[in-house]
Amino acid sequence: MANNSSNNNDTIELFVPGRLCLFGEHSDWAGLNKTMNAEIVPGRAIVTGIEQGIYGTACKSELFTVKSSLKEYHGDSFSCEMDMNKLRSVARNGGFFSYVAGVASYMCEWYHVGGMELTITDMTLPMKSGLSSSAAICVMVAQAFNQLYSLHLNTLGIMNMAYWGEQRTPSRCGRLDQACAFGVNPVAMTFDGNELDVDRIMVKKPLHYVFADLMAGKDTVKILADLNRAYPFPHNDMEKEVHKALGEQNQDITKRAMDYISSGEVKKLGELMIEAQELFDQKLMPMCPEELTAPVLHSVLQDETVRSLTYGAKGVGSQGDGTVQFLAKDAKTQKALMTYLQDKKGMTAYSLTLKPNKAVRKAIIPVAGFGTRLYPETRGVKKEFCPVIDSDGLVKPGILVLLEELDNIEIEEICLILNREEKTYYEDFFFKPLSEDHYNKLPNQMKEYEKKIQRIAKKLHFVFQDEQKGFGHAVYQAKKFTNGEPALLLLGDMIYQSNTSVPCTKQLIQVYERFGQPLVAVHPVPLSEVIHYGIFSGTWEDKTETILRLTDIAEKPDCVYAKEFLSMPTRKNPENYYAAFGAYIITKDIFNRLDEAVKHNIVGKKGEIELTDALAYVCEKKGLMAYVPDGESFDLGNAEAYRYTVSHFGL
Repeated sequence: MANNSSNNNDTIELFVPGRLCLFGEHSDWAGLNKTMNAEIVPGRAIVTGIEQGIYGTACKSELFTVKSSLKEYHGDSFSCEMDMNKLRSVARNGGFFSYVAGVASYMCEWYHVGGMELTITDMTLPMKSGLSSSAAICVMVAQAFNQLYSLHLNTLGIMNMAYWGEQRTPSRCGRLDQACAFGVNPVAMTFDGNELDVDRIMVKKPLHYVFADLMAGKDTVKILADLNRAYPFPHNDMEKEVHKALGEQNQDITKRAMDYISSGEVKKLGELMIEAQELFDQKLMPMCPEELTAPVLHSVLQDETVRSLTYGAKGVGSQGDGTVQFLAKDAKTQKALMTYLQDKKGMTAYSLTLKPNKAVRKAIIPVAGFGTRLYPETRGVKKEFCPVIDSDGLVKPGILVLLEELDNIEIEEICLILNREEKTYYEDFFFKPLSEDHYNKLPNQMKEYEKKIQRIAKKLHFVFQDEQKGFGHAVYQAKKFTNGEPALLLLGDMIYQSNTSVPCTKQLIQVYERFGQPLVAVHPVPLSEVIHYGIFSGTWEDKTETILRLTDIAEKPDCVYAKEFLSMPTRKNPENYYAAFGAYIITKDIFNRLDEAVKHNIVGKKGEIELTDALAYVCEKKGLMAYVPDGESFDLGNAEAYRYTVSHFGL
């Protein structure tokens, strides 16, 4: 999905998945009723995007046009002026094109946008199966407008636009449907009246789901109408039980589900699916027995073959005889279950595997520079060995401060990128033991620290940059070391000091584990200094305004350009500029781009292979995040910065 602004002739590619509600169905509209009844407990659902979805392309146009040659659309197309009233009228009339018209009308009302031509190129998402194909197309329209016209909506903003657009149609689905905007990731959604909070859930172990169309049918409109009788105020014991089930009991189930997903307790998660289905049957089925008795669903749930292959199963969406979901025991039973459902039950089955983000266990530190800005000290001492006083009162080489932080956060392997002739320098410091006399004269505290140095030494790997071809070229030397794993990239002449008990590097890893995308640490700089830095801008993804989904990267822009295109507003300050903090988490995609740059001599203005080029490329093609750590980075690389570091670091 493209991330940067679009020119008139640009065509962008889009993909939006369907969504699967794992837990908490119906709690979105139930929680909405809190605006009328303050006693209602907020709703909560756990929702994930699925591997099936809708594919499309979009470009700017004078009109708003949606077309497709797919058989699902029977050759129909839709075209309308970008007029809010005309589009809203189409939305009210219902049908497939009502959804796209509803979102377009909302865009017309709130943003200065032109038209768009959207072509649906492929669809692997089954329609009318409780997987929200209507929400997916709404999200796709919102995403397309956002990218084509550089609206800088974050994921929640896109989701809201899709939701309010769909509200202009007769469908009026609940708020959890648009969770497909978050991609194939599980999220916890809380519905407190009109307020919506979304939190990503980290997957600890692979979750092998199967979901299947029961091929029976249900009346969703009747289910919703019957359940809605209990809201906003219950009138009898049956309706009170519905409030309880969708309120505090649902809160308990979804809380445990989040814990099991995050801790990798897959069997318990499956057992919780069974418990959630039993609660639904006990408390909600009596409100609409004609639809929710669901004989086909319950026969599959009781099937002995199904039970032998799964940890648990439950209905999907509004429940009834629509779609069923299973948590298979592993990849093998997932495949066997799909075969059984399709061949023996005549059902259309789909797989969904939620994979954990790869843990960050490796770090890369380029230290091959000559340190010319600290000459003549660097005639005899490498700049990263210049001393600083740490917070524990010990005088340490700067590189040791960095390595100690990596050891403390349990990084397992560390790659130092060196000039070949400097290998002996590092070997002497980290691997050459102290003389017996020297060691014996150390206080006990220092003897313990010497053991720490030896432990750190066991984690070190050396690779060499034989030619000075830029920072990106230096990083590229560690490609084999990473072996496709994500890695923490730090600068050898930078050290970090956190304002919290969590080190800056650990903060970065925690954000990566939530989003699973390459990540740049950034910090605010004054407008007058942007000319000295690479500047990053995008859209805030969190309420604390510390996580950015990047849209633009500019290398050393002038003040005029930065002020017009790169300023990032926050609640505290309407104008902010963010430069690299000196820490990154880079992935295989970054190395693939560096590989292209090395092979095809893709260089910057200085004739060097730049990391910034790789970051910008991946930002556009795959997506790139940025994070503002709660801490400060200190530079050892030039005289004035070193003076400040010696004066302020460790206090």
